[in-house]
Amino acid sequence: MKKNNKLSRTSRQEQLWAYIMVAPTIIGLIVLNLWPFVQTVYTSFCEHLGFGHYQFVGLENYIKMFQNPEFWRATWNTILFCILTVPVGLFLSLLVAVMLNAKIKFKGGFRTIFFLPMVCAPAAVTMVWRWIFNGEYGILNQVLGTKIGWITDPNVVMVSCAIVAIWSNIGYDAILLLAGLQNIPKSLYEANSIDGAGKVRQFFTITLPMVSPTLFVVMIMRLMASVKVYDLIYMMVEETNPAVTNVQSLMYLFYRSSFVAGDRGYGSAIVIWTVLLIGMVTIIQFVGQKKWVNYDV
Repeated sequence: MKKNNKLSRTSRQEQLWAYIMVAPTIIGLIVLNLWPFVQTVYTSFCEHLGFGHYQFVGLENYIKMFQNPEFWRATWNTILFCILTVPVGLFLSLLVAVMLNAKIKFKGGFRTIFFLPMVCAPAAVTMVWRWIFNGEYGILNQVLGTKIGWITDPNVVMVSCAIVAIWSNIGYDAILLLAGLQNIPKSLYEANSIDGAGKVRQFFTITLPMVSPTLFVVMIMRLMASVKVYDLIYMMVEETNPAVTNVQSLMYLFYRSSFVAGDRGYGSAIVIWTVLLIGMVTIIQFVGQKKWVNYDV
């Protein structure tokens, strides 16, 4: 009986220490994530009167939002940005990861080079690319012999921003995929080689299925980041740029509505719509992953 009491007391002490260890994280999530989100939901049903005062107006902000063509244009721009960046980015990241996983010289150096864009400040990266894309004296136009306004032409500004986004994230995504590739047992490749399978067949029958869980995680991360894109567009395209409406994302519209126009209620409604959009995309991903993600080792 005493032994059981001692075990019970030890178990309670372990549970107490477990709660103490996770308490900072839980408190941080509540204070920095959950409570601000609750406030945002409430603010989306209010009109901002200034100096932290709000007046409840019901669904007025949402009605205004859904009737605004600028909002639907920003929604389409966000979706188009995801379409342009996520598939191409994942393909190139997987290609880089496969090459870095091969037996090549200076492998560590190449990994560092591909990861460098993640270390650089986004502002510095954007300024370099703005110089490259400059329509008058940019390097890209000089090399191609063209005079394309890469960040001023409404027809190509979205593609230009997508190129910068893909270039900036390839290294980080490739490192994550490389970790997944290195967990694939070498014996699978050896057995497949004995059966006469070539490199291409091994990629589709072994590499791709085995790395699919990591690829799925990277895809979710990249899609969420693409839906929430703001800083890249803000730094690449100035507000006075005539092409800004062709690249304005939901988060960019939120910034303009909340901090430029001062309409915090309308801006909060845009945030809630963005959260719902991310939720819908995530649900579709988790439903679809059952058909192509392989969790068998």
